[in-house]
Amino acid sequence: MQTLTDKLIKKDLQHIWHPCSQMMDYEDLKPIIIKKGEGVNLYSYEDKKYIDVVSSWWCNLLGHCNKRINNAIKEQLDTLEHVIFANFSHIKAIELCDELTKVLPKGLEKFCFTDNGSSAVEAAMKMSFQYHYQTGNPQKTRFMALTDAYHGETIGALSVGGVDLYSEIYKPVLLDIIRIQGPDCYRCPYGKNCQNCDAQCIEYAEKDFEKYGSQTCAIVIEPLVQAAAGMKIYSPVYLKKLRQLCDKYNVHLIADEIATGYGRTGKMFACDHADISPDIMCLSKGLTGGYMPMALAVTTKKIYDAFYAPYLEGKAFMHSHTYSGNPLACAAACEVLKILKEENILENAAKNAIYFNKIIKEKFSSHKNVGDIRSIGLINAIELVEDKSTKKPLDSSKRTGYQIYKEALKKGVILRPLGDVIYFNPPLIIQKEDMDYVTDVAFECMVKILG
Repeated sequence: MQTLTDKLIKKDLQHIWHPCSQMMDYEDLKPIIIKKGEGVNLYSYEDKKYIDVVSSWWCNLLGHCNKRINNAIKEQLDTLEHVIFANFSHIKAIELCDELTKVLPKGLEKFCFTDNGSSAVEAAMKMSFQYHYQTGNPQKTRFMALTDAYHGETIGALSVGGVDLYSEIYKPVLLDIIRIQGPDCYRCPYGKNCQNCDAQCIEYAEKDFEKYGSQTCAIVIEPLVQAAAGMKIYSPVYLKKLRQLCDKYNVHLIADEIATGYGRTGKMFACDHADISPDIMCLSKGLTGGYMPMALAVTTKKIYDAFYAPYLEGKAFMHSHTYSGNPLACAAACEVLKILKEENILENAAKNAIYFNKIIKEKFSSHKNVGDIRSIGLINAIELVEDKSTKKPLDSSKRTGYQIYKEALKKGVILRPLGDVIYFNPPLIIQKEDMDYVTDVAFECMVKILG
């Protein structure tokens, strides 16, 4: 007799095309149907507990079903669920923007609402292009981005991305991007350490800015952590020098903080590590605590003013989304900011991050296939290689990371590696006992697959 779970799985596979998946894999590893969530845990219909150590794609900031966020959304639901955001507004959107200006890098004070991270990147790119067009620089029509970048899945966002897994097949329809060789701190060509280097690798950017700066609108970057590339972490010095290059060549710095913002790197925003302010910052994921789809492209008054003109001059920014400024999402986002402040979330996470990195190094460093362990905030990544001395990658066709992921699921831990990089990016509320358990499981599963 079929169980409820069996019936749900059958219906799921009958109808749903899951994201970022080869659906044939689901013949072997069936979808796990989640019934409820609480804190860092998710529970299936068979009452099996899974520790969500990847924050459900890095967005769950304060745990599943956080009571304060739940109540904020419920209260808002009885008041206003949605309203057109053109010529109308509401109190939660106003409150959110006002509170964010208090924690954002200096100068970011104008908020363009979208409904997902990719769309925020698209808005930022269009904003930069139109700004230059309307300020006497119509020749600035191109964008720069780093190798191994990831910025989303829409055509513009995918164009500035540099991970072939996502973009290779679409290259005939993508924008012509100026691709700068980005930092590679594990395989640094200068033999340096990103903890104390002077970001010598900025020379690649210097050469490209000198060659293409006059025709470039903006460079789009993930500050300090190139997440989808395998949690590649680089020096704040690089970010500071990049800011100087942008100023020199009148190129906008667009900081994609969708994955790095809201305390993920140990500070509220990754840009804070370098003490720089971008021209445009994109936010999503942790913005609503992972509750509601919403994103922001936040910019300066200088950029905003270039669009401020009589209507018939045609300078308005005509970028729009039906769900811009959705009140339910804004209510969640407002409550997230309150929780971060009132419950000392970032301070506690910083203390736990020290412990997390310590036990990961103790457990994994000596394994023959662990090439690199890198960390920032609660983000920890373990890059698996075939040979430590040469840093030769594992054979990707063996899908080692995926095999480890499947083994960890049996033990109730959601790892979902990036290729052969095992990583931990948990909700900021994770406690030490869960850190101990997930690292033990990850190590056991790694040893089972690799020996």
